[in-house]
Amino acid sequence: MAPFTDQEILETVRMIELETLDIRTTTLGISLFDCADPDVDKACEKIYAKIVHHGKDLVRVASSVSADFGVPIVNKRIATTPIALVAAASATDDLVPFARAMDAAAERCGVDFIGGFTAYVQKGFTPADRALFRSIPAALAETKRVCSSVSLASSRAGINMDAVNLFAEVVLLTARATESTGALGCAKLVCFCNAVEDNPFVAGAHIGIGEPETVINVGVSGPGVVRSALARLGPEADLLAVAEVVKRTAFKITRMGELVGRETAKRLGTTFGIVDVSLAPTPAVGDSVSDILELIGVDRTGAPGTTAALALLTDAVKKGGAMASSSVGGLSGAFIPVSEDAGMIRAVEEGALSLAKLEAMTSVCSVGLDMVAVPGNTSAATIAGIVADQMAIGMVNHKTTAVRIIPVPGKGPGEKVEWGGLLGTAIVQDPGRFSANVLFGRGGRIPAPLQSYKN
Repeated sequence: MAPFTDQEILETVRMIELETLDIRTTTLGISLFDCADPDVDKACEKIYAKIVHHGKDLVRVASSVSADFGVPIVNKRIATTPIALVAAASATDDLVPFARAMDAAAERCGVDFIGGFTAYVQKGFTPADRALFRSIPAALAETKRVCSSVSLASSRAGINMDAVNLFAEVVLLTARATESTGALGCAKLVCFCNAVEDNPFVAGAHIGIGEPETVINVGVSGPGVVRSALARLGPEADLLAVAEVVKRTAFKITRMGELVGRETAKRLGTTFGIVDVSLAPTPAVGDSVSDILELIGVDRTGAPGTTAALALLTDAVKKGGAMASSSVGGLSGAFIPVSEDAGMIRAVEEGALSLAKLEAMTSVCSVGLDMVAVPGNTSAATIAGIVADQMAIGMVNHKTTAVRIIPVPGKGPGEKVEWGGLLGTAIVQDPGRFSANVLFGRGGRIPAPLQSYKN
């Protein structure tokens, strides 16, 4: 990696001080394959011990790197091998003890979240996969730091509609199990099409079977930096100039992220994996992807032209990251979590951004329907239909899509739910009065598209 110039250093200082640039997360991936054991208690003991052994210094090291480089590192997280793979050896129907072990280890290490209560079921279930699905509501209700993700579809396998239907039921059960906190458990639960195995961002963080024993993956976020750069560019520049500014800005952000990631890995004595260049917003003023879209040229996010503006933004971020590093991975692009973005919240309040328009935007963003609140009485069939639509967008377009949907008990369309912190404020959105009951009842699998057969 080439050394930074004085100008780059000064620009980075400005980004940090004035434009809310930060390392959103340093995530330590830990393989748990060697923790498998026929005895559940022994397996959980091994999991706890291994996570603590490798993760005990993560917070200290990340803090030292942050202090030495003057770069804020907001979150420190751990991601593990999908627990359904590890728990298969135990042949148990209850995987909640595994979640408790993960949570206790995460607390001991002092990290914010731990991801990996995960199963891959895009083509079918193993007994351990079914056990994990059944265990999700209790696991997320009984733990503070554990996040859960499931892979329901891929461009190669198609969409497992049996899994989609079961996931919808799990979402509703999780909402009821965490009703006292505004269904907060659902904010720690996500499903994917074309899940990536080096994702440092929760709730989908986990490490796949091709990852090393331990690895540091970094997630960088800079909506405020991109916003400021476009504000300086002004409204007269054409769209090629807009794309160039975003690309150059993403280049600088990525360079900083790789520097921090490699140094963190070096001090921990582990491997550096990837830098995820995702514009991940927060509820803070000036840290909004929605504001960027409006600077590109739409009156409000959700207005005609929003999807095109988001496509430009996502592509330019990816191109800038790829120019800056050969280790760009994860999701990388633009996140549009409705409750976590002040501009998105405003757009929903003002009636500019509907659930239907949000779905259109997901065809070009980094993830999908993220942190979307719906009424607590939404049916499983309706949730399954929303999930299936997202899985289809990802499957056909060979991209990662996800759904993190939150049916808020006792809330109806237009009402607010306050989660605070990074999770922000959600406006409950109306999924409509028509459902997909027949589709829900059919089950089976939607086949992979013809273009999936590329060998």
